[in-house]
Amino acid sequence: MAAKFQELATTPSVAEAQKHYYGKSRPAMTAPGPDLLTDDEIAFIRARDSFYMATVSETGWPYIQHRGGPTGFLHVLGPSSLAFADYKGNRQLLSTGNVAAGDRVALFLMDYPQQTRLKILGHARVEDARQRPELVAQLAEPDLRPGVERLFFIDVVSFDWNCPQHITPRYTAEDLRTVIEPLQHRIAELEAQLKK
Repeated sequence: MAAKFQELATTPSVAEAQKHYYGKSRPAMTAPGPDLLTDDEIAFIRARDSFYMATVSETGWPYIQHRGGPTGFLHVLGPSSLAFADYKGNRQLLSTGNVAAGDRVALFLMDYPQQTRLKILGHARVEDARQRPELVAQLAEPDLRPGVERLFFIDVVSFDWNCPQHITPRYTAEDLRTVIEPLQHRIAELEAQLKK
């Protein structure tokens, strides 16, 4: 666990729970500043085509939203900065409203086939895409740009790689196609031989 993540996550009530179940808690840490993304985190982020983002409402309730797009749609602007284009959707704007009231977000990025997950804590802001066309061009594929309504920017505070235990491997249709197509060709060859 990165130093800042441990500092933020290990609250007094978490420390008490650790003491209750394990007889001791992790030592308190103080990190001098945010944890910067390394090449490993940056490569992982750029390879994702989806993630989950949590925000908190003004009434204190958490809200989790799935975000998806072309691989790499969550852009790494620097070692402590992420951004993505947000498109027309169901018009609820829950994440957008929550960020306006309180800027804290948590991102949860999964790689199911490799059983790997990355958690990111940060501060987000939302900008109206109509006022930033140059950023829309930077953050969205050309064919998707007409649907961009907002731009999300996230200042990364910290991150944590989670253990792979209990992550069920799941595969995309494309992942399966690369395995199945050679088998289908081989089956067709064998069926042709049997007909002869």
